[in-house]
Amino acid sequence: MRDEAEIRGHRKTYIGALPGRILQSLKKAGTSNPVFVLDEIDKISSSAQGDPAAALLEVLDPEQNSSFYDNFLEMGYDLSKVMFIATANSLSPIQPALRDRMEIINISGYTLEEKSVIGKRHLLPKQLKEHGLSRKHLSLKKEIFDRIIESYTRESGVRGLDKQIAKTVRYVAKSIAMEEEYKKTPALEDLKEILGTEKVQRDLYENNEVAGVVTGLAWTSVGGDILFIESAITLKKGPAFNYWKPWQSNEGVCNNCFRIHKIE
Repeated sequence: MRDEAEIRGHRKTYIGALPGRILQSLKKAGTSNPVFVLDEIDKISSSAQGDPAAALLEVLDPEQNSSFYDNFLEMGYDLSKVMFIATANSLSPIQPALRDRMEIINISGYTLEEKSVIGKRHLLPKQLKEHGLSRKHLSLKKEIFDRIIESYTRESGVRGLDKQIAKTVRYVAKSIAMEEEYKKTPALEDLKEILGTEKVQRDLYENNEVAGVVTGLAWTSVGGDILFIESAITLKKGPAFNYWKPWQSNEGVCNNCFRIHKIE
């Protein structure tokens, strides 16, 4: 949303003028006290037509929304009875003034065990139904869900897991349509044929007995991760300075591993 008129409405002097989406939705709901869900409120952007976030200040402020003014109706409307629920992936893009008028409820991501249960109880039956299959055509064990979550997805939710389960179900549907043999209960070694090469390779902590190497913790938007930091001394002419670069070995470059070089 980039146009402020989407919230406040267009003035009647414009061709094709309409009320704002707030009042349009109230008319569609047929009640003055509905529940509005403002999805992805952090994706709002400003343009030459105005800043929608500035218009939302009047909508979400309990001290002002009792007399919300719509440019098309040219009158105030009471929005104090409406319950607004806004969702966002990140709070940083939201303007501080707009964020101050909302009560923040942080919802943490799912754990491995929770994702596995959601996939087994909800995602797999949904994909089987959408592809015209039943449980007699495909059954996935818990270790299959765990491997898909750990090696093929990297997220706080289950959207990517749903896509990988759908890909597995489509593999079964194709095999049935082509009259090819397949395993109704695939094993771990069958995932490479069904989903391809593993997309995520997580570093595992083994020990801290190597001289000059320490284990660090990193925060990411999809959860925590570990990284190995190695120090080395290099002789070189010129002033001394420190710099970081990705650690490289014979196996390749590790983006989560860094080597600290001390130049002397």
